Amino acid sequence: MLKQHLQFKLSQKLSPQQIQLMKLIQLPTQAFEQRLKQELEENPALETGKEESDTYEDEFEDQYDGDDDNDSINTDDINIDDYLSDDEVPDYRTRANNYSTDDEEKTVPYAAGISFNQYLINQLNTFYLNDKEWAIAEFLVGSVDESGYMRRPIADIMDDLAFTQNVYVEQDTIEKVLKIVQDMDPPGVAARSLEECLLIQLRRKDPTPAVELAIRILEKSFDHFTKKHYNKLLQKHNITEEQLKESISEIEKLNPKPGGSYAGGNKIIEHIVPDFSIRIVEGELELSLNSRNAPELHVSREYNNMLAGYKSSKERSKSQKDAVLFIKQKLDSAKWFIDAIRQRQQTLYITMNAIMVYQKEYFLTGDERNLRPMILKDIADAINMDVSTVSRVANSKYVDTPYGTKLIKEYFSESMKNEQGEDVSTKEIKKILETVIGEETKRKPLTDDKLAAILKDKGYPIARRTVAKYREQLGIPVARLRKEI
Repeated sequence: MLKQHLQFKLSQKLSPQQIQLMKLIQLPTQAFEQRLKQELEENPALETGKEESDTYEDEFEDQYDGDDDNDSINTDDINIDDYLSDDEVPDYRTRANNYSTDDEEKTVPYAAGISFNQYLINQLNTFYLNDKEWAIAEFLVGSVDESGYMRRPIADIMDDLAFTQNVYVEQDTIEKVLKIVQDMDPPGVAARSLEECLLIQLRRKDPTPAVELAIRILEKSFDHFTKKHYNKLLQKHNITEEQLKESISEIEKLNPKPGGSYAGGNKIIEHIVPDFSIRIVEGELELSLNSRNAPELHVSREYNNMLAGYKSSKERSKSQKDAVLFIKQKLDSAKWFIDAIRQRQQTLYITMNAIMVYQKEYFLTGDERNLRPMILKDIADAINMDVSTVSRVANSKYVDTPYGTKLIKEYFSESMKNEQGEDVSTKEIKKILETVIGEETKRKPLTDDKLAAILKDKGYPIARRTVAKYREQLGIPVARLRKEI
């Protein structure tokens, strides 16, 4: 038996325009410029640059139902006058309060170079190799990763040579050619492990007593060395602390990632472009938005002339009506994009200004201990915006301050209470923890329990596990691995 009934359901959906605006807000400066370039290429009704004195565009407000399908639009219902105006100063000119026409667009030249892989292949020309050895060596070079290591087992390489290169060889032959590849620069390249990488580099050094002892330690006591069991090393090798210290000094000079030392790589260096700038002017903070976020946009004059021609024509053919529908679509898109750029600028500026005011003491002094506990909701409530909007601004934008260029999200932190019951930033605690560890005696580093006790004495009662978490976030190893002789 079939039944019919009504069900009311309230749902909230974002419009495509709102989604696009959120995406624009999330973009950092360089990505925003690419998005702007794409929009200019795709929409001929949108133009950039200064407009001539005779202008025509009016408000951003929609004068039409933008969701109508083009095929169903009656061109007689389109009010052409809504798109034509004699305003001398259009409202859509998108300029930030700090924009200056004198700002120079500076480009960073990139030096041409060859890839790390090609750098290694070029070195093969300095060795005498027959055809089969050359094929093996080239394959081995191709298997070296960015760090300069050979991560794949010889057995797998032997199989791949047979299946992909039609080269059938024994493992001994591959290892023989691998030794040749390992003689290339940078020292330690094509090593199969950290131990082998360090040994290759040591064997290229002058055979001083310290170097020879370092080689013995790595060959026979690598595990003790990595775990810093210095007493066991002293006993096993029957050496003095001074001798051990000299050999460890030799090892510490080596490069554990030889591929990283190659400066001619083909990776494009990412240059950070700050989205905001904070300056201290006569004791007060001054915030400005990067002028590259404030392009001058306007609707194409040619499209205005097309509409004017359509309005004045007495006979309107089907092709003319189709052209007007196309023009309307492009004008709608251009006007929305211009308005979205303006909203993006306002959102960025308002959000960063709220952060600057909230962290005023820090920005005036540069002392991280003055960073107030701050979460996304604090800023969202201050500017009456959604937390997700603040998150989009904070996660991808940089600010240039007198103390360096930093990612905005680094200024956000949870709070903890000190012994006086005051809220303090976890960043402040991390800074103090880092200072305490930096001043410890390296012969006897402080354990997490002792660090927790010291922080408690300083007025920050936190648990040992919390100390361990903060220490790991700072990239500081456990006490045993910080030990020095």
